[in-house]
Amino acid sequence: MTARILVVDDIAPNIKLLEAKLKAEYFEVLTATDGEAALRIAKREAPDLILLDVMMPGMDGFEVCRQLRAHPKTRHLPVVMVTALTNVADRVRGLEAGADDFLSKPLNEIVLFARVRSLVRLKTLMDELRARQATAGEEWGEPSDSFEAMPAGGNILLVDANERNADRVRETLTEAGYRVMLASDIQDGLKIGLGMTELDLVIVALNVDGEDGLSLCGQLRSQENTRHVPILLTLEDFDLPRLAKGLDVGVTDYLLTPIDKNELLARTRTQMRRRRYHNQLRSVLDRNMSMAFTDGLTGIYNRRYMAAHLERKLIEIAASGKPVSVMLFDIDHFKGVNDRYGHAAGDTVLRCVAERAAAKVRNFDLVARYGGEEFAVIMPDTPEEVAWMVAERLRIAIQSEPVAAAPGVALAVTISAGV
Repeated sequence: MTARILVVDDIAPNIKLLEAKLKAEYFEVLTATDGEAALRIAKREAPDLILLDVMMPGMDGFEVCRQLRAHPKTRHLPVVMVTALTNVADRVRGLEAGADDFLSKPLNEIVLFARVRSLVRLKTLMDELRARQATAGEEWGEPSDSFEAMPAGGNILLVDANERNADRVRETLTEAGYRVMLASDIQDGLKIGLGMTELDLVIVALNVDGEDGLSLCGQLRSQENTRHVPILLTLEDFDLPRLAKGLDVGVTDYLLTPIDKNELLARTRTQMRRRRYHNQLRSVLDRNMSMAFTDGLTGIYNRRYMAAHLERKLIEIAASGKPVSVMLFDIDHFKGVNDRYGHAAGDTVLRCVAERAAAKVRNFDLVARYGGEEFAVIMPDTPEEVAWMVAERLRIAIQSEPVAAAPGVALAVTISAGV
């Protein structure tokens, strides 16, 4: 994986050292020696990740990070603070300023490159979702991922066999308004995680009573409903070499034990913000996909989707030899309904016909609005004689009961169909 990395440091030898290491891993490197230059380059070049020094003359790294997060062009750029500061309070301050991680010098190269790659992968995913959202249209607006806009609370799964650590984490998060479910072994954690419909974060210890916590991470990443849930790994200093593997299997953040309460809350907020932003993007895309492939009036599929579906069915015929029947039908004398009772009444008739048609075919048959008052039904694995029986059943069902098209107006609706 290649990416463009912006290295920001006021000390030239530090820049040269990081630049050489990054280029050896085939990253493209941009450099800046102060905060102002970093902001200009970030806005102009849109790097994939920023490695940001904290202690710089003039504008320090904390302020640079805050300004990056405040600007629309740089709001989503991953930022890793690289500094000689080792105090937990400084780490928390960096995370609250918007940094994705806070690495202390001397750098562990394995951890650094694993972190860079995991953040670049995450950025690639989010960029693709934003691009699709922009392509689909701007009527839904840009989802917010700011701390201020983020609702409080959330569901967290905590997997840790160490009672002392688990109680400390659960107490801290519960006091902050989160709902915490506790599992003391891998199998219980997997069962709870896969059984939850709304899971916002998983916190898992690297060692869970002799079991490898990374195995749980891998299993969660392999399942559709937990694939994008953030995972926060807790581990000790001497386990840092295994962190690289964790980041590769899908861990999104980590905490060193003993766990500092403020750092735990800061990292939790960051992951919650990211999770909810991702969910908002997915929701926007789902709604736009629905708009693209369903008929807005009747709620059934539109002609565009029907054509694509039929093309796939025709390809399947060649492979399987199983028949596919297509029924077309339209509403008799529909123009007269609009002319006499108005288009609102006509719309009611269209919706009612669509509902009755969908109720009288199999779950895997596709009902679509072909255009105007015309409808289509695609019936897989259905010979012609059976399709005619379905058409007759549909004709009877639609004319069997008048449609309440308007107050005091009950219309007898009939259709003509062909197979």
